[in-house]
Amino acid sequence: MSANAPEKLTKKQLSADHPTWCPGCGDFAVLASFFKVLEKLQYPQEKIVTIAGIGCSSRFPYFVNSHGLHFIHGRALALATGVSLSRPDLHVFVFGGDGDGFSIGGNHLEHCARKNINLTYVIMDNYVYGLTKKQTSPTSKLGYKSKTDPTGAIDQPVNPMKKLISAGASFVARSHASQVKHMMAMYERAILHPGFSVVETLSECVVFNGGSFDDSNPRKGGVFETIDEEQHDVTDQHAAFAMAEDQYPGKFGVFYQQERPTKNALEQKWIDDSQARLGGEADPKDLLRKRFAVMK
Repeated sequence: MSANAPEKLTKKQLSADHPTWCPGCGDFAVLASFFKVLEKLQYPQEKIVTIAGIGCSSRFPYFVNSHGLHFIHGRALALATGVSLSRPDLHVFVFGGDGDGFSIGGNHLEHCARKNINLTYVIMDNYVYGLTKKQTSPTSKLGYKSKTDPTGAIDQPVNPMKKLISAGASFVARSHASQVKHMMAMYERAILHPGFSVVETLSECVVFNGGSFDDSNPRKGGVFETIDEEQHDVTDQHAAFAMAEDQYPGKFGVFYQQERPTKNALEQKWIDDSQARLGGEADPKDLLRKRFAVMK
């Protein structure tokens, strides 16, 4: 290896604090798969950013030795949007759970999706609020008994795939924490997709919702049914939406993928065009300072 060649990025370099999830939690596999994909892609370590909100899954930035940000509940995507737009040279990854993404953060999810911000969002869905010790979450099944629904959940659960597709996410996939090879393939495809890419990953909470995903885990007698992309056109939004109708246990793989301009690219074009009209020499920061001075 040349003396000037960058050192190969490894899991050892990427690992920070030892994960503090409960033994058996599916989030361990998500973290391990993320490390493996980054080892394969070999992004510069200083160009990796992990961002999260609140929840068990949102501890992610503590365990990844890279730039990391921990934000308030449900607002991780809003912060990640700013990071992605201001630093297009970075690889931005957001990690959260079903509560952070589909409850308090649902509105931010909608707007990040429709704007097609260039980042990858992994939703570790366990169908329960685990960090706060078993409350019904937006994806909890009907009849699920928790501290907030002691007689069983009566509210219709969110359908993540339908929500993501209808919101305008340009890459929507689904995986399972027990299926590591599949999970890695979905993460890699999501990361390489230019735009807002989301992978919902079923990640069992063994303490407060044990056995919830057994019906899609072959090792526990279930069936892990993957999407046949020779039969399913991933660019067909209507077909993807129809496939999402089957939520439990549902199918796994890429539901939808669309190539369209990112907000990052559109804003950069806006900046470039504005500078060109001003002779190409104007510094955007100087223009802002002058504008603010006029407004005083």
